Amino acid sequence: MPREWQDDIRQAVEVMNRGGIILYPTDTVWGLGCDATNDDAVRRIFALKQRAEAKAMISLVDSEAKVAFYVREVPDPAWDLIALSERPLTIVYDGARNLAPSLIADDGSVALRVTRERFSNHLCMRMRRAVVSTSANISGQPSPRCFSEIAPEVIAGVDYVCTSRRDEKNPAASSIIKLGAGCEVKIIRE
Repeated sequence: MPREWQDDIRQAVEVMNRGGIILYPTDTVWGLGCDATNDDAVRRIFALKQRAEAKAMISLVDSEAKVAFYVREVPDPAWDLIALSERPLTIVYDGARNLAPSLIADDGSVALRVTRERFSNHLCMRMRRAVVSTSANISGQPSPRCFSEIAPEVIAGVDYVCTSRRDEKNPAASSIIKLGAGCEVKIIRE
C-alpha cells in the first residue's frame, strides 16, 4: 500500500474515533463516512446530506466475519453472494445489532457491504468497526464518481477530506439486495 494511503487512513481513523465525519474514496462512489456505532456522527451525516433519517445508509466492513458481528443471524446464501459477487454488492440484512440506532431501519434491518477495494478495506480494517458509506452529495443530487464532482458545501461540512485516489473515476454505485425471511431475495438496485 502506498505510504500516502497509510497516512491518509491513519488521519481518517483518528477523526472517526473522535466522532468526526470524513470524505473518502470507496469501492464505488466517493462517500461520507463515520464510525457506524456513533449515533451522533451518523446523525451529522444525515444533516449534511439533508436526508430524511427514514432513508437508510450503507456501512462498509473489511471482512465477512464482521458481518456476523452486526447481524444476529446471517442467512446462509449471504456467504455465497459475498464470495461470488464480481462487483460491489450491498446486502440488507434483518436483525441488525451493535450499530448506531439511526442506521437501523424501522424494520430492524441494516445495509452492509464487504469492501474489497484496497483503500476502503484498509480504512475499515484500521477502524476495527463498520464505517458508514453514503454518497458524498446532498440528497437528490447525483452521486460523485470522482472527487471533482463533490459539491463545495459537502467538502466544507466534513472534519477530514482524504487525499488519496482523488484523480480516479470510480465505478457506479453498488447493487443492493435484501435477504429476507426464508432467504427470500429482493433486488433493490441493480
